[in-house]
Amino acid sequence: MIPYVLLAILIVAAVTRAASRRRVERTVAARLKLGADGIVPGAGPIELRTPGSRDAVLLIHGFGDSPDTLRFLAADLQARGFSVYAPLLPGHGRTLEAFRASARGTWLNAARDAYANVAAHYERVGVVGLSMGGALAVLVSIDQPQVNALALLAPYIEPPRTLRLFAQVAPAAGVVMPYFGRGVGNPRSIRDPEERARSLGYGAATPRLLADLEAVARAARGVLGRVRAPTLYVQSRDDNRLTMEAAEETFAAIGAPVKRLEWVSGSGHVITVDYARERVSELVGSWMAEYLRSGSGASLES
Repeated sequence: MIPYVLLAILIVAAVTRAASRRRVERTVAARLKLGADGIVPGAGPIELRTPGSRDAVLLIHGFGDSPDTLRFLAADLQARGFSVYAPLLPGHGRTLEAFRASARGTWLNAARDAYANVAAHYERVGVVGLSMGGALAVLVSIDQPQVNALALLAPYIEPPRTLRLFAQVAPAAGVVMPYFGRGVGNPRSIRDPEERARSLGYGAATPRLLADLEAVARAARGVLGRVRAPTLYVQSRDDNRLTMEAAEETFAAIGAPVKRLEWVSGSGHVITVDYARERVSELVGSWMAEYLRSGSGASLES
């Protein structure tokens, strides 16, 4: 009798898991419809070329999101005379199934390739990363010591302890939990209702993807002391994902001879599109003007 009961429990669990997976995937598919190119309209790469510019800024978006979160910053940087490129990371801006099939190695390789492509066409390159993009930006700057200036925006480098613990049990969690999240964004991540409504983020991730997110953060934590590019760090005091204490700890570990920590208020985690977006753009634009255009980053490296 017991084996039959156990089999029944396993069957019910499998059916429930499959139904949950389909429900989340349908929710995301209904909200984020694909264009003819297989990418959600508005989620594609951003490339803004400024004729005659010798300086370019590489922007790297966050986990489960898209370059759309960087559009205000990209436009501001171009207005200041920089060329700008923001790639779409593998698995992002497409279907939730595509996101599920991606992995941390593909994200990092895409960021590295994007830097190499930009550096091949411009004399000086600055790198800006938002959330997980901040961790990727740190890793790119370690690989490429010629990075002239670095800006980390709410970088996901010192994640909550809960994520670290969850990452350790991700394989087991994946057996019973197809996705973490319901396929809609956290309202606290973007407080501006208009920007929250147009968000192109998935709002869901598999346990394995969350473990990969923590692995990227862990890799960045391990090399913070080797960062040498002038580094700007910006975070909201009201960030719903990263504490102020975590930000201060991360900032203190950065080894750059020149670095600055700036706080904004009234925004959630995605500070580039939330209420503080103009202040964030001003901070990043001024930093790039000072350390990228002047070539000061290169002199500090020598």
